[in-house]
Amino acid sequence: MSVFMQQFANGVNLAALLLIAALGLVIIFGLMNVINMAHGELIMIGAYATYFANTVLDLPFWVAMIIAFLVSAAVGILIEVIIIKRLYSKPTETLLATFALSIIFVQLVQLIFSPENKYVAMPIKGILKVGTVSIPNYNLFIIAVALSILAMTGVLLLKTKFGKKMRAVTQNRQMVECLGIATSKVDTWTFAYGAGLAGLAGAVIAPINSVSPTMGGAYLTDSFMTVVVGGVQSIIGTALGSGIVGESRTILAGFSNEVFAKILVFLIIIVIIRFKPEGLFARERR
Repeated sequence: MSVFMQQFANGVNLAALLLIAALGLVIIFGLMNVINMAHGELIMIGAYATYFANTVLDLPFWVAMIIAFLVSAAVGILIEVIIIKRLYSKPTETLLATFALSIIFVQLVQLIFSPENKYVAMPIKGILKVGTVSIPNYNLFIIAVALSILAMTGVLLLKTKFGKKMRAVTQNRQMVECLGIATSKVDTWTFAYGAGLAGLAGAVIAPINSVSPTMGGAYLTDSFMTVVVGGVQSIIGTALGSGIVGESRTILAGFSNEVFAKILVFLIIIVIIRFKPEGLFARERR
């Protein structure tokens, strides 16, 4: 039981990381229907921005997080304006273009920062003991950040004028254009917000993993897995999907090993997609 409780607590932390990494993807992939294969590299760019701001410039970690969000959002704007804007409704071309971008980003970062791993100091130290369960204080910070981003995204989509435009463009682009709304600007800022969230994920990940040019690949896979399980167009579904994937992997790894846990979770997800192709918590459509 003590092993189970410890792994459950670790699973909550992993679920929070997956949620932060997947929220940007559910905005771009779920709402905009853009298959962004460079999502992992946007996470990597956010991690390097955090390293540069926090380690090189010696700025506070919370400032580095803001810089990571802004840098990744700016890169997202460039990607959308230069490439994605011309490829809407062309999923194959979009996939190939963003995959090529991911390779370019990796090579550019290697040229700028070198292929060697970089490290970001742990901003919050200490461990919280609850009985036999040990929870690092930084894990609690990650959970708080994940819940804050989830709430902020929900408010943005449901309570703001821009969020209403974003959802309207997703549901019926032609009708929105007839109403005089500049859908191209909505697309650009939506993509920028999703890219910024990816950069914020990189900022949070940087202190617990080494920062490297190839770090984005694993998080791209985990993000797609989380979004598909929860429901491609559902923010709440993504949150629940991150909990399912995170807890499943962590608990299974506690009683076997990490490789077996990943394989088993992949098999479970394949079965879920077979019977629920739109995800477990997909929104009903009229």
